[in-house]
Amino acid sequence: MQKIKFETKSDFRSFARAKLNFVHNAYKRDKIIEKQILEMVYRLKARSILLYVSLPIEASTRGVIATCRRRKCNVYVPFMEGISFKMVKWRLPSSRKKFNIEEPKNSFAVKPKIDFAIVPVIGVDGAFKRIGFGKGMYDRFFASLEPKPPIAFVQREFCMTQSLICEPHDIAADIYLTLYKTIIKRETNGLRVISGRRRCISKRRCRIFHRQKDGSCQL
Repeated sequence: MQKIKFETKSDFRSFARAKLNFVHNAYKRDKIIEKQILEMVYRLKARSILLYVSLPIEASTRGVIATCRRRKCNVYVPFMEGISFKMVKWRLPSSRKKFNIEEPKNSFAVKPKIDFAIVPVIGVDGAFKRIGFGKGMYDRFFASLEPKPPIAFVQREFCMTQSLICEPHDIAADIYLTLYKTIIKRETNGLRVISGRRRCISKRRCRIFHRQKDGSCQL
């Protein structure tokens, strides 16, 4: 992927979507990724988490949502409003709305503070920025979110290009997690690549995080 030059986000998006549409053993991949996400959540001691409700092309979050709720974590998911979304607490029953995305019922509670955000991607560019479906909802949402939590981009297959094809307003991640390769962005030392078939996240991998006095997690 890194050796291919992409001129625009749309070119890369088409390439990455084609790759993701032919991923084999999706269920097995999702279970491995689920364990990796949960390990990050535990290491961060996150009590309020923003997750996504997965589409077929995305790594499933069903198991993560269920496990976090059993462990008394507050799980929030996007609820679309116009050209952006807000966070609502995950609860049943749910229904499918625009773009066939599953959503719980609307909530008018005060905007919660999030310890960790897990975001789906189609791909990632050379500046660690997100290529999504092209609607810009996550960009608008995170532009207004304060304080900003650590963000992890998640997908079943590694889809990253060295090309700088994103725009200044596109959101960037602190962690890019895929099945057998994870990249951690560190402020002082650049990008740290972790690859191989390790299925858990060691304590060393989470030393990039520390907890603030207000309880939030920062790099």
